[in-house]
Amino acid sequence: MFAPFVEGFFLGGGLIVAIGAQNAYVLRQGLLKNHVFWISLFCALSDALLIALGVAGFGALVSSSPTLLKAVAIFGALFLFWYGITAFRRALHPHALEAAAAERPTIRQALVTIAAFTFLNPHVYLDTVVLVGGYSAQYPDPGRLIFGAGAAAASFVWFFSLGYGARLLEPLFRKPMAWRVLDTIIGIVMWLLAFKLVAPYLGL
Repeated sequence: MFAPFVEGFFLGGGLIVAIGAQNAYVLRQGLLKNHVFWISLFCALSDALLIALGVAGFGALVSSSPTLLKAVAIFGALFLFWYGITAFRRALHPHALEAAAAERPTIRQALVTIAAFTFLNPHVYLDTVVLVGGYSAQYPDPGRLIFGAGAAAASFVWFFSLGYGARLLEPLFRKPMAWRVLDTIIGIVMWLLAFKLVAPYLGL
């Protein structure tokens, strides 16, 4: 029964290891050493919850509701566009790492932001609920549950590695220019993701 766990781990890891809004936010807070544990835990638990729903059979329900996916895409795109603007504004007035404390959100602000990045992204439902959930259907119980556990484990490994591993880059981010580059990249990524979300509904 170890094979389903390994398959689930690599499938889950392949889906989440990508440049995206959620990962960019975790990276930035990791560099600031700001609520890293709680942000990483929230991301991992959110993935685990959605994976559990998919394994339980909700993948087909979500994929059959284009209205729900469209609504999430629109709200998600608006949020990403707004966050892109804030990133570009930070890039215009960068700070060194020591001076960045004023920019650190409270734990409530950080969790609200990461929740928006997580649940306003329709791709997270497609990846976790639909793809992982659908793939797990090939296994009879308890293999299906073990597969889901492997996918969830990949999320825990990734987000905690990203959050706490970011501090290895701390010497680089003592320079304001490094923050300028990072926030510019984040802003571009946010706008590209926002466009990608609404492009199908614009006929593009």
